[in-house]
Amino acid sequence: MLKINKNYNNLAESYLFSTVGKKITEYSAKNPDAKIIRMGIGDVTKPLCGAVIDSMHKAVDQMADSATFKGYGPEQGYGFVRGAVKNYYGSFGVSLADNEIFISDGAKSDVANILDIFSTDNTVLVPDPVYPVYVDTNVMAGRKIVYADANEENGFLPLPDENTNADIIYICSPNNPTGAVYNKEQLKKWVDFANANKSLILFDAAYEAFVSDENLPRSIFEIEGAKTCAIEICSLSKTAGFTGTRCGYTVVPNDLVFEDTSLNKLWLRRQTTKFNGVAYIIQSGAAAVFSEEGQKQVREAIEYYKRNAAVMTAAFDEMGIWYTGGKNSPYIWFKCPNNMYSWDFFDLLLEKANVAGTPGAGFGKNGENFFRLTAFGNYENTVEAMNRIKNMIL
Repeated sequence: MLKINKNYNNLAESYLFSTVGKKITEYSAKNPDAKIIRMGIGDVTKPLCGAVIDSMHKAVDQMADSATFKGYGPEQGYGFVRGAVKNYYGSFGVSLADNEIFISDGAKSDVANILDIFSTDNTVLVPDPVYPVYVDTNVMAGRKIVYADANEENGFLPLPDENTNADIIYICSPNNPTGAVYNKEQLKKWVDFANANKSLILFDAAYEAFVSDENLPRSIFEIEGAKTCAIEICSLSKTAGFTGTRCGYTVVPNDLVFEDTSLNKLWLRRQTTKFNGVAYIIQSGAAAVFSEEGQKQVREAIEYYKRNAAVMTAAFDEMGIWYTGGKNSPYIWFKCPNNMYSWDFFDLLLEKANVAGTPGAGFGKNGENFFRLTAFGNYENTVEAMNRIKNMIL
């Protein structure tokens, strides 16, 4: 008789953002005239930039000509894209080899799929609160999960605890959901901890392009010793608006060796077996992101979102509400007024201000009494939403 993976029974009944979407739909059905401003799910609103579109159009034309048609490509990505990513890392002082870069269909996929190369006997350390995918994918596999205590006192940036045993450590900086960013000294403590304990860091750098403070690291590989203990996963979703076209990349250093086994070779073996690569047209657009013109254009979109974030943080300053994020992140994580439960505040905000966000409790127990808003909307709606919130609270 067929047996199922019963670890799925240990998951929450529905994914956080599905629950948020359902509640918004139900409210809209009862209040059809309400103009709801959505600031919950981190989807972008600016279109793909001109350099990307032009490159994709050229790629479409190539696919229509037998002389330039592309069939199956290399599973780890075309060399011209990996070379572009390599040069990009070089622009902030990180040197990579071509074979250490793997092009994928997005960070979310790789965050889950990278677990294929690790035993289920490993203990996983994730911060609380945390992006739900880190937890859910390990629950699906049946791994033991322990939590790093991220809280208001430590600015939602927990540091290693020598009493904690962990084989796989998740770090996201700038963080989702809190928007907090580790500095180099803090990341060095994590790198030293991982190397000393023969642990692996899975570093999610999906929001690195939002870091404007030159003293803050955009890659864990800016930290000495990281290449022997870390894998970095990144995405073009928020950097360049690829949420609807799907492209990202994962860096697996050649120096990563555990149990006399190269993780780079394991990941290559996994990808060549289970993944046929990202579409040539999409990779052509991705390469254009890293061109001189592409970088100029994507920076314009990022600055647009950062202007939204500035509007939001100014409003929270005016309201006297504690928050993190905003300056170097597209997320603002704030304390619910009057220490309200986060789902109660979600309902109140939706009903009284017609603004939708994401309850902090959906990211873990430490997220209770906190709330996340994103800066990915358009500017006019962001201004309107913050005015509504101020009118509701002040």
